[in-house]
Amino acid sequence: MEFRQISAAERTATMFPLQTYAFSPSPWSPADEEAYRGRMRFFETTVNLIAEESGQTLAGVAALRMRENVRGLVHDMAGVASVSTHPSARRRGLVRELMQRLLRQMREEGCAVSALYPFRPSFYAKFGFVGIPRHRIATFAPEGLAHLVRAELPGEVERLPMSEAFEDYDEVIQHQLARRHGFAVFDEVRAAELRDMKSWVAVARSGGEVVGAVRYVIEAHGGDLVAQDLHCTGPLGRALLLQFFARHVDQVARVSVRLSTDDVPELWGVDFEVTVEGRVDNPTDNAPMVRVLDMEALSGSQAGPGEVTVEIAGDELIGGVWQLSSSGGVLGVEKGGTPSATLSAAGFSALLYGVLDPVEVFTRGLGEFSPEAIPTLTEMFPRQMPYLFADF
Repeated sequence: MEFRQISAAERTATMFPLQTYAFSPSPWSPADEEAYRGRMRFFETTVNLIAEESGQTLAGVAALRMRENVRGLVHDMAGVASVSTHPSARRRGLVRELMQRLLRQMREEGCAVSALYPFRPSFYAKFGFVGIPRHRIATFAPEGLAHLVRAELPGEVERLPMSEAFEDYDEVIQHQLARRHGFAVFDEVRAAELRDMKSWVAVARSGGEVVGAVRYVIEAHGGDLVAQDLHCTGPLGRALLLQFFARHVDQVARVSVRLSTDDVPELWGVDFEVTVEGRVDNPTDNAPMVRVLDMEALSGSQAGPGEVTVEIAGDELIGGVWQLSSSGGVLGVEKGGTPSATLSAAGFSALLYGVLDPVEVFTRGLGEFSPEAIPTLTEMFPRQMPYLFADF
């Protein structure tokens, strides 16, 4: 068995058959393969690892180079994707070996955190990943926002194809990255594929500044307007985009839009009827998972006051004893000390990302704490639901 890194040009011959069989309708056609080959220029910075035996590719994994905001600090992030194995080679530990190699390499190359969308969460939990919230989808009739059509808002919305709206759209994305906990974006090479997407973009502006943007398609006359994430710099941007949706009354029956867990569409209007769904289902609709790859890189993150020493046990990448302290709202991380808490990598990642408090970490079997450590860790890492926008 040989494990090696391959270039983007090699993905079509090696990883494409595995990925397509695992995640797409099959058998695939020569046109499917050619279309995949044409996309490889957007994967030039992706790290691809495969396992080969007698010249046949049996398994592959990849890491997309990304950036993510974690408690106010933007880190290089490894977006794990393309994890697939030939049916005859499954249950042989090939993906386990590739994942360990991939995470180790990405940490060495400067990635402090990692994220993925799992086919089965329990499998990735073995690698130190922990679940975070999945996006919600709000579905409503456009006439429910009729009050916004009459509102005089200080701004306007322009409808553009993605090829023309890319810079404006990216401006809003970068604004979100700097301000939203959990928000993640692709590097410039991978993000460039978005220009070719067949979709509209509604760009909201006020005073010459971009204050919101949303990507969408209309499926049919009298059908659905299907929007992706509603990106806004503030309430005005959201109001302008919702007003734009409202103007599609008598053209579409429903509007659906993706939202983070802290959005409350039931408050968008009076007598406003809306369905908000967050579906989680194996293996196609799982919530994302995250983990920390580098403890010392977390210095400078936002944190509540306190000081505590924790031991992270059983993890190759972040294992050891770490002294965590916060002064003036800024986290410091140093090696050494006498621990008052023992955590798994997933347990600490859950605290950092704000999805579990210390008691929940304990009840999930992800850590053990002395009584005095619980209130300190609760104050240092208050609950704060991350919004992982990037869907890869």
